[in-house]
Amino acid sequence: MSRLFGTDGVRGLANAELTPELAMSVASAAARVLYDRDDSRRRVALVGRDPRASGEMLEAAVTAGLTSAGADVLRVGVLPTPAVAHLVGALGADIGVMISASHNPMPDNGIKLFAAGGHKLPDVVEDEIAARLHEHDDRPTGVHVGRARDVPDAVRRYGDHLLAAAPQPLTGLKVVVDCANGAAAEAAPQAYRRAGAEVIAINADPDGININDGVGSTHIEGLCAAVLDHDADLGIAHDGDADRCLAVDSTGTVVDGDQIMAILAVAMSESGELADNTLVATVMSNLGLHLAMREHGVLLRTTKVGDRYVLEELRSGSYSLGGEQSGHVVLPGHATTGDGLLTALRLMGRMSATGSPLSSLAKVMRRLPQVLVNVRVVDKAVAVSAAEVTAAVGAAEAELGETGRVLLRPSGTEQLVRVMVEAPNEQTAQQVAEHLAEVVAAIR
Repeated sequence: MSRLFGTDGVRGLANAELTPELAMSVASAAARVLYDRDDSRRRVALVGRDPRASGEMLEAAVTAGLTSAGADVLRVGVLPTPAVAHLVGALGADIGVMISASHNPMPDNGIKLFAAGGHKLPDVVEDEIAARLHEHDDRPTGVHVGRARDVPDAVRRYGDHLLAAAPQPLTGLKVVVDCANGAAAEAAPQAYRRAGAEVIAINADPDGININDGVGSTHIEGLCAAVLDHDADLGIAHDGDADRCLAVDSTGTVVDGDQIMAILAVAMSESGELADNTLVATVMSNLGLHLAMREHGVLLRTTKVGDRYVLEELRSGSYSLGGEQSGHVVLPGHATTGDGLLTALRLMGRMSATGSPLSSLAKVMRRLPQVLVNVRVVDKAVAVSAAEVTAAVGAAEAELGETGRVLLRPSGTEQLVRVMVEAPNEQTAQQVAEHLAEVVAAIR
């Protein structure tokens, strides 16, 4: 039986797979598992959402589940995921719930849970919540039933936190921000203006239907054009819940998460902020990042794909910077999860502090051509361990030497093997990837 929780909470087609009944049960079970068991004080839960239409329905269900378990609910409304994580800690809540499907299409939705302090949950806690979904005994009654109220100044509180975490003034910078018609539509333009930048906001008019609809960090071409149209210094692209940040320089060229991490790592290394002079990234980060960090004396530690694994490594080693190529960047000194707005402020702060355009800063690393081929197989475990595949990978690595890289990774959800090859040029990467894909596909 598959786990209820995926890599980032409970997700599904809203009102079909992710029903109000399921949302209510998850919230109630989470309250029973996560609350501080000192019954002398009231439990407090904080609930936020992105603006997709089904969020209204699921917010009501989650609130009902939490209050039925005796938790008082603070509703913060439409806010980025990192804002919810921050406010869980800032307002002393025992539980945080974010209702969002991040960069997924509008019909989907999800429930992300945070423990006290705003930290994501380990697998063992998620599994305990799943095991207690259908417990309904000992429900409180009378004065012990939870109450719900709104937090009217949540956006301002989050903005105050961002400005304290990224104090470099952005006076003179002109930025176009693509809010993906999502959770950052109010918070992002407001934060960047408060920091001193001239802001042109696009796709910042959510109507519940248009979130991620051909816009935001997964459809960055519109932002590239807008940066050129407005003669801006840069563009910032967020996803639906704004835990990601990608950038565009003044020439309309995309600056991805690896490049952003490289820029921030060098800046933090120079200022002494980079703990153990170490950056944490996933195995999918470009080889160019590895080479750039080596050149600047920064140690790069790699994890499995997924922001949760980056977070685990950051916490276990007390490191201060990590993230993914997708633009999910974590600064643990200021946030418990990826924060696209904080990342953007720190990136723009580096531009302001150095007086350098983003195009110059991004030259700290050169992205090597990267080709990814998905190969459908009978048994992914057998395919990646087969002697023929191991030999072919070894030969490819010997051919590429230090100028390239090969990574074979079984899919976490399908009978697929993902073949990734990086090389000095696109043609070589494509040829090597296609050859390895043929070897993998032949395994039976």
